[in-house]
Amino acid sequence: MARLHEKHTFPGRLIIVEGIDGSGKTTQASLLRQWLVSLGVPVFWTEWNSSALVKSSTKKAKKDNTLTPTTFSLLHVTDFADRLSYKIIPPLQAGMVVIADRYAFTAFARDTARGVHPEWVRSLYDFAIKPDLAVYFKVPIRVSLRRLLSARMKLKFYEAGMDTGLSKDPVECFELFQSRVLDEYDRMSEEFGFHVIDAVQPIEAQQKQFRALVSRELQSYLAPYLAAKEQKTVNESKDSTVRRAGTQNDG
Repeated sequence: MARLHEKHTFPGRLIIVEGIDGSGKTTQASLLRQWLVSLGVPVFWTEWNSSALVKSSTKKAKKDNTLTPTTFSLLHVTDFADRLSYKIIPPLQAGMVVIADRYAFTAFARDTARGVHPEWVRSLYDFAIKPDLAVYFKVPIRVSLRRLLSARMKLKFYEAGMDTGLSKDPVECFELFQSRVLDEYDRMSEEFGFHVIDAVQPIEAQQKQFRALVSRELQSYLAPYLAAKEQKTVNESKDSTVRRAGTQNDG
């Protein structure tokens, strides 16, 4: 676990977002990516459970509801290891900003909530590198549930934690399972230095706070991009003034 507490030495920067299902973290991360790209920052995006190495196997196992908490852990750490090696470290080595929608902390929270021993789960991810910025979008269970059910008719089997057997009712099981996940996130916040954003706020307010965090925590990295953006704005303003003056003279 030492690497998760030690700053990496790559020229790029790693930003990760965490939160329970329905927290709105993906929306916020996507908006942040758009903003960084508008500044000219090279950005690479990666998300949880997206490695081609295990994605089809995980999808099939989920469809058949055959995953145990242990096999769930092992599949996800395989996905993470593959993405860290090929989708996270190379862009960081190239000096890019990597935005990760979920990181090792998702496993720490979910797997522990499923009854897997927390020390065993953490030992699986002892190769993970420390993010430059970890942002936790915190939202009450009822709010996340309302958001999810407004977007689709029913909850997904594993999303609701139905494999835990906490309840036969999907909604009740979701509340019980995600409450456990929420507790784990709260316990990790101080240990791993999460920056907590109230995800009940309007989207614009959250994004403003998120950008301010990024600007502060990645100040030295972003400085040349912000300076170039400011200079471009000044130049465009001068060009506009010159064109207006030329139009008036022609008149």
